[in-house]
Amino acid sequence: MAGPDYRGRAAAGITALQWWYQPRTGLWAGTGWWNSASALTAVIRYTQLTGDASHAGVIATTFTAAQRQHTRFVNTYYDDNAWWALAWIAAFDLTRNSRYLEAAKGIFTRNTAAWDDSCGGGLRWHAGSTYKNAITNELFVTLAALLHQRSPEGGYLSWAQRGWEWFSARGFLGPAGLVNDGITRDCQNNGGPTWTYNQGVILGGLAALSEVTGDRGYLTQGEAIAAAAIRGLAPGGILAEPCESGAVCNEDQAQFKGIFVRFLYDFWRPSRQPGYRGFILANADSVWDHARNAGPESACPSSACPSSACPSSASPSSACPSSACTGPARSIGPPPPGRVPHWTSSPPRPR
Repeated sequence: MAGPDYRGRAAAGITALQWWYQPRTGLWAGTGWWNSASALTAVIRYTQLTGDASHAGVIATTFTAAQRQHTRFVNTYYDDNAWWALAWIAAFDLTRNSRYLEAAKGIFTRNTAAWDDSCGGGLRWHAGSTYKNAITNELFVTLAALLHQRSPEGGYLSWAQRGWEWFSARGFLGPAGLVNDGITRDCQNNGGPTWTYNQGVILGGLAALSEVTGDRGYLTQGEAIAAAAIRGLAPGGILAEPCESGAVCNEDQAQFKGIFVRFLYDFWRPSRQPGYRGFILANADSVWDHARNAGPESACPSSACPSSACPSSASPSSACPSSACTGPARSIGPPPPGRVPHWTSSPPRPR
């Protein structure tokens, strides 16, 4: 019996994602600013891994159009900035166009301004905040290490090592070996949620640091985090977010598992731990079996499109192209009332 057609499934997934893409803004409808950077990275990685360039045009389109919202892809949230930098590194790797690498370097330089001496170092989450959270600092380490691999003369390696030394000594890891959301003003682990992406992003930095330095100690530390995540956040071998135990996960949290898997794959490449591949495939199967909607007929609701673009007699795939949509192309309904640009709902949670 033939196994699952993962390439076909990936193509179906990326096609569904692109129903949400809006060339005018260079962003994906129905989600936030940083989430679009993650979506762009998914498109780039799909293109690179499969060789299917059907959607590669969004890279240049987004690079031009999205800057109308935030010039040079920089706002006051340092984690948001880093997500865009990672997307442009991926774009550079695919296209070898230096403008993307220069964009990532510029974002990194901007983010170094968030490093201060409180709690002995580390980045603040937001320009107007003193909070030091895990994701901002994990992204900083990973971004610095990846930049060093592509531009060794930029001083990025020292930043990556400095960031990891601070992060690993500051108490972000809880007693179960999982990364909590952040630290308190007293520089102690705040016991916040152990989001899956907080276990994943740092794996990308540790993998790159190991490759750059030849020090397998980075892999050993990453393997401990990955093992804790698989043990503690994947009942039955399938990832689950803390928000799934009763509450509703918001649009940020809905992306976290994919980010974990993306970086677990990057970590698997130098680590070669045999269990990672099976874990990734099991979660891919679970997404395919349990997390798809009814089909393309609900991907672009009639309320989001001109009546001429979505005639009721036409087939769904041709009746409502993404270029015709004027609103979010989602099957789960419109954005919640009162949605603000940066968050799904109010008040925001520390990320």
